[in-house]
Amino acid sequence: MRTREPIRNIVIIGGGTAGWMAAAALSGVLGRAGTRITLVESDEIGTVGVGEATIPSLLEFNAILGLDENEMLRETNGTFKLGIEFLDWGRIGDHYIHPFGSYGRNLEGVDFHHFWLAVRQRLGAGAAGDISDYNVTAKAASLGRFSRPSGNRGTILSTLAYAYHFDAALYARYLRRLSEQAGVERIEGKVVSAQRRAEDGFLTSVTLEDGRVLEGDLFLDCSGFRALLLGETLGVEYRDWSSWLPCDRAVALPVASVGPPQPYTRATADLAGWRWRIPLQHRVGTGYVYSSAHLDREAATARIFETAAGVPLGDPRHLDFTPGRRERLWEANCVAIGLAGGFIEPLESTSIHLIQKGITRLLALFPDRSFDPEEIREYNRLVAAEYEMVRDFIILHYKATERDDTPFWRHCRDMSVPDSLAHKMALFRGKGRIVQFEPDLFGIDNWLAVMLGQNLVPESHDPLADTAPIDQVAGYLAELRAAVANTAEALPIHADYIRAHCANGGERHAG
Repeated sequence: MRTREPIRNIVIIGGGTAGWMAAAALSGVLGRAGTRITLVESDEIGTVGVGEATIPSLLEFNAILGLDENEMLRETNGTFKLGIEFLDWGRIGDHYIHPFGSYGRNLEGVDFHHFWLAVRQRLGAGAAGDISDYNVTAKAASLGRFSRPSGNRGTILSTLAYAYHFDAALYARYLRRLSEQAGVERIEGKVVSAQRRAEDGFLTSVTLEDGRVLEGDLFLDCSGFRALLLGETLGVEYRDWSSWLPCDRAVALPVASVGPPQPYTRATADLAGWRWRIPLQHRVGTGYVYSSAHLDREAATARIFETAAGVPLGDPRHLDFTPGRRERLWEANCVAIGLAGGFIEPLESTSIHLIQKGITRLLALFPDRSFDPEEIREYNRLVAAEYEMVRDFIILHYKATERDDTPFWRHCRDMSVPDSLAHKMALFRGKGRIVQFEPDLFGIDNWLAVMLGQNLVPESHDPLADTAPIDQVAGYLAELRAAVANTAEALPIHADYIRAHCANGGERHAG
């Protein structure tokens, strides 16, 4: 019979963003309870560091840790992010912004976009304007302007939402310092094996290369793609999603800035994948995510050098991955956080979010030493659902294309998709309905931005949007467009805002 004594000893295998986010959160909550937290990492083992762009949920995590946002941005050479600019995805020459924040205001229980669709379908595109005209975050991004949202709830500026671009290695270093101040013990070393209890297979300890043995009650696997504990030791299988997500390689290259940082990430569709551009205070992160079935490493590397505006500041770094997730991210007394649990490529900047949700869900279902199997099942159910919702949203970008200029894009256009995504797309094509599942990181406004941005335009709209006189609705939309534009135009230039609040006076580099 398992004891119901509290967890007293937590061992985290691996540092990087995942390990130090976990250490910072756990020490903040459990440190006062006398729980010992040990993190093992080796300076000889590099980190992937794919998470330079984030989404607004990270603001909540930083608030839980009590971080000062301006200090964090100074320490990480960070800038603000209002969304993602997508180029050439639906068709070559197409452009749209997937912004944070919301479009317009719902009226009488009907989602705003149905009124926009009604005006567009009955009075023409000119009367409706572009959907981005109703989102102050999108408008500010297109103007290169930024301010933190303020004002009374319900004002246009209060609907602005933002996240960050930052150096992920510097963010991990920042959290390491805070974690060690909170009592986390860092041990330099390589884990070479893990030991299990004979009767139930639970982990009891890990052994380091120098022979040291670390015992624990709860183990967090933050060892990256290797998944040393969850995969190699506990044997949890990996669910491969590459049939829907064809990109399985990436090459990253830091370059010098050639102008002021824009408050958005750029994702440009390319011959066999897409290229990113992430502006930081001290440099720009660029890279190419591509399909190895359609492009080789040498050609991808040449392409990133060819398209990277700015002088290279280092050598290209290559990453091989298989999109998907482990069948279970919590097995016995081991929880995988970050790449050890799964990876769905960085197109919508979800890597750090999935780390964060893995940690906060662990805290919400934190075990005692009995490790209630129902709690473990609930954790795995929630995490699996989140991964699948993110998966579907990423697949949408590839599937909703009219491009046929390369074998890669023809494959994406013609491939089958999960039933859950096919259902969403069919509902939207009909009357613009966007069905929501729980938990769904991406809300109605997110799905709307990508579907419309990639030319998936509904045939009709919610009939309830026709209950108001169309001329009155059109007049309301015109007033709202003007108010959004005026609000965005009054905001400070993004670079000026950074200089005033969170500029890094001395250049920092990740070690």
